[in-house]
Amino acid sequence: MLVKYWMHPKVETIDADDSMENVIKLMKRNEGRLLPVTRQGRLVGVVTDRDLKRASASEATSLDVHELLYLLTKIKVASIMSTPAVSVPPDFTVEETAALMLRHRISGVPVVAEGRIVGAITQAEVNRLLVSLTGLGDQGLQLAFLAPDQPGSIKWLADEIRAYGGRLLSVLSSYDRVPKGFRKIYIRAYNLERDRLPELLAELGTRAKLLYLVDHKHNRREIFDEGNPP
Repeated sequence: MLVKYWMHPKVETIDADDSMENVIKLMKRNEGRLLPVTRQGRLVGVVTDRDLKRASASEATSLDVHELLYLLTKIKVASIMSTPAVSVPPDFTVEETAALMLRHRISGVPVVAEGRIVGAITQAEVNRLLVSLTGLGDQGLQLAFLAPDQPGSIKWLADEIRAYGGRLLSVLSSYDRVPKGFRKIYIRAYNLERDRLPELLAELGTRAKLLYLVDHKHNRREIFDEGNPP
């Protein structure tokens, strides 16, 4: 899950001394994606839709349309861009990039290789990866468990689901917000016969606590344990 396989490869840039008017044109053409800002070819900042809204609110209140159009030609990109210029290399993982975006409270970053901007990755690409990684596009059924943290716990659950005809789309686990000695396991599967589902759940419950079930095909959602947030 490297950035270079998920990034948006075609990204336009704008010079720090360019005008806000041109920023708006480029942002519109790029459907509101972040716009890297350069000075003498080096990345110095980024402009996002949020930067434009902030600048418009502070600079353009109480102006008539002619004054506003004139103002847009005079405001420089350098005065509205977000700094410092946070970026990632192409061999960063998307998970590392998502953590970086959270830490800096930003919605995207340019991707830089050997000093050259080669793409950009935004929350949209992170969301696309999440959908792909979890197999949501194939719908099916997701089960969440609280299971003992011991060898074979995931394999046993997966094997039971397979024994009932299920095909696994994704298996994820987490130690976040769990009691010591346990882990949360999330399994998405399809091809399960719904009339045999109660029997399967009873069997799975002998080895792990079922937290919730989401059947995307039939829009069925059940939470079995409110005391353990999924």
